[in-house]
Amino acid sequence: MGSPGLGNRNSGQRLGITEPISLGGPTEYDVIKTRELEQYLQKVGLYESQEEAVSREEVLGRLDQIVKNWVKAISRAKGLNEQLVQEANAKIFTFGSYRLGVHGPGADIDTLCVGPRHATREEDFFGELYKMLSEMPEVSELHPVPDAYVPVMRFKFKGVSIDLLYAKLALWVIPEDLDISQDSILQNTDEQTVRSLNGCRVTDQILRLVPNIQNFRTTLRCMRFWAKRRGVYSNVSGFLGGINWALLVARICQLYPNALPNMLVSRFFRVYTQWRWPNPVMLCSIEEGSLGLQVWDPRKNPKDRYHLMPIITPAYPSMNSSYNVSASTLRIMTDEFQRGCEICEAMEANKADWDTLFEAYAFFEAYKNYLQIDISAENDDDLRKWKGWVESRLRQLTLKIERHTFNMLQCHPHPGDFQDKSRPFRCSYFMGLQRKQGVPVNEGEQFDIRLTVEEFKHSVNMYTLWKPGMEIRVTHVKRRNIPSFVFPGGVRPSRPSRVTWDSRRVSDTKVSGHAGSDKLVEVKGVADGQDTGKKRKRVDDNADAQLKNGKFIAAVPSSSPEVQVGSPVSAVSSCSTKGDHSDAMGLAEPTREKAESNMTNGLINSRSVEELSSHNGEVDGPLGCIPPNKGFFVTADASSFKEAEKLAIEKIMSGPYVSNQACPQELEELEDDLEFRNQVGSLGNTNGGPVESSMPDSARAAPILSNNGAGPSTGLHADRGVEELEPAELTASISVPSAPVVQRKQLIRFNFTSLGKASEKSG
Repeated sequence: MGSPGLGNRNSGQRLGITEPISLGGPTEYDVIKTRELEQYLQKVGLYESQEEAVSREEVLGRLDQIVKNWVKAISRAKGLNEQLVQEANAKIFTFGSYRLGVHGPGADIDTLCVGPRHATREEDFFGELYKMLSEMPEVSELHPVPDAYVPVMRFKFKGVSIDLLYAKLALWVIPEDLDISQDSILQNTDEQTVRSLNGCRVTDQILRLVPNIQNFRTTLRCMRFWAKRRGVYSNVSGFLGGINWALLVARICQLYPNALPNMLVSRFFRVYTQWRWPNPVMLCSIEEGSLGLQVWDPRKNPKDRYHLMPIITPAYPSMNSSYNVSASTLRIMTDEFQRGCEICEAMEANKADWDTLFEAYAFFEAYKNYLQIDISAENDDDLRKWKGWVESRLRQLTLKIERHTFNMLQCHPHPGDFQDKSRPFRCSYFMGLQRKQGVPVNEGEQFDIRLTVEEFKHSVNMYTLWKPGMEIRVTHVKRRNIPSFVFPGGVRPSRPSRVTWDSRRVSDTKVSGHAGSDKLVEVKGVADGQDTGKKRKRVDDNADAQLKNGKFIAAVPSSSPEVQVGSPVSAVSSCSTKGDHSDAMGLAEPTREKAESNMTNGLINSRSVEELSSHNGEVDGPLGCIPPNKGFFVTADASSFKEAEKLAIEKIMSGPYVSNQACPQELEELEDDLEFRNQVGSLGNTNGGPVESSMPDSARAAPILSNNGAGPSTGLHADRGVEELEPAELTASISVPSAPVVQRKQLIRFNFTSLGKASEKSG
């Protein structure tokens, strides 16, 4: 792997839309910690073996030869003269983690086949090429998805997983030295081709825009591994995927061009903890281009106004790569950034290590209530197709629950699925549920999401490729009743015996919150019977020592209200997030004072705090970018560097987009249109899979009201802040309608117990 940071050193050219925050080089501490990090990443198996690397190269070479033979065969079949047949060519490009150089063992390879104008996508790529591949013994698990937003053919070639896209260019002959980074390559191409080319163009542009590729790769490997361990790596679930993490890391590399991965990881968390979303993260200015393609701009495009965490791709046409992020998933990621920042500061004080940062998030210990979504099909092929469709819709369930409960009920989707080996052709998804933190709990207040769930199931059952046997059930499950197949080895773990960083956060916060000035209150563990929380506490949408996954907690009187952590920060809501940024965390004194105090260049603006305050986040230039010719300096006083860095981060946030954010009520129609347009022809097309209903008309018409404590409750209610969202006993089994019209009422109940029973009937 080589010595840290030796290769591809920044030549001094500025990269990015602003000056860097710091040009400081590495300290001895950085060199040591970076080597430790690289050894750690090696130890956990993030690097493939030399044999696997050679095998991948052979597979790509073989695939390139296959598409060349394919294009010659279809050229001859279309009656082209022999000269054109001989000149006919197709070419394979790679993108994604493989092209970035951060893939691990067993990872799939994202590939793009570029073909000439006479090689069509429908007939030739998904027809003739599919037929050729299906007849090859080296190919297995061949699965075409022609109607996807980005059409793809998935398969394994000699055991290597391949995702193959197709781009049809307006050229008769594809040159072997084709440069797809040129915008002219997009001329006279269809939308699917533009989308397919986008992956390669973005990946190549990222590599051009980082000052040191080796440091970028090590840092990105670290952040990808961290995101997977913490459960926030999944674009389809509303978190961030590979390209999103790459763009975020690349921007940090631009802001600290001479830093080693140790400092880059630390500054990643520091910068994004302070970032005021929905200010966009951009690696370069957004170009309008000359081809008339739509680029991301919330001032012009209404749909762009609903994006909560814009991370903009650097290649034309620039797009938001993170449009799937919801209010709940943004809150979860912001909380995780805060946790990472705290741990990096603790590492500098020798109070934590890399193991601490990479502690796995115990999802099934974090909440007391979960939604379990079970799907099944008749065979493996049907299940694979059904899974793909359901996964693409799960984000809608999160959004609908948030919207229909006015963001009072928060969802945390688990990014993966689970399979019970004793029940073939089935898999399960889970969502953690909790009441919004920082909101007073009204006695008897309940949430009823049965109609929301049925609306979701109805939309899922509209799958145009639906077949008999494709079923979906949604039930409520308590933490103590989580099925054992979700745990490693199918065995539910015993109560944890070691204190983790997350449990210490819970303990410290509860002790400080309930013991006043007494900071030395002893923390009682679960062995003492004090099971009074252990859920992931959150302050809405930002970082103020929030709680997660606590296993050891301080004793809390049963009459105490829900524990709050610090003071809530202004929420990044779907309606508006405009306002001054509140930094909830105090940055620790850097250990690298000498290097940073010697810097003479950087992004700390000389025009003082007062000017920045009067600026109020409104920046000038194209799309609100800071003009690149403005001068900056770094103070020589290390004690003030912390505040100066905060101001620099505030300064680089690009664009007055906050005022353009729309309210969630306006978003519903646009989102549904976007999600359905590729799969749903009409609302009446359920392909034989309608959702039956046995609910009487009187029940259908019943208003959704709050239970104020009069009469028996069948809903999920708050137990005075101690047992949050605890279900009462079921007094009646109620069926639910199949195609409800959800009425937006001010007061909403949450009836999980009935939901479980009803789903068995209608699911």
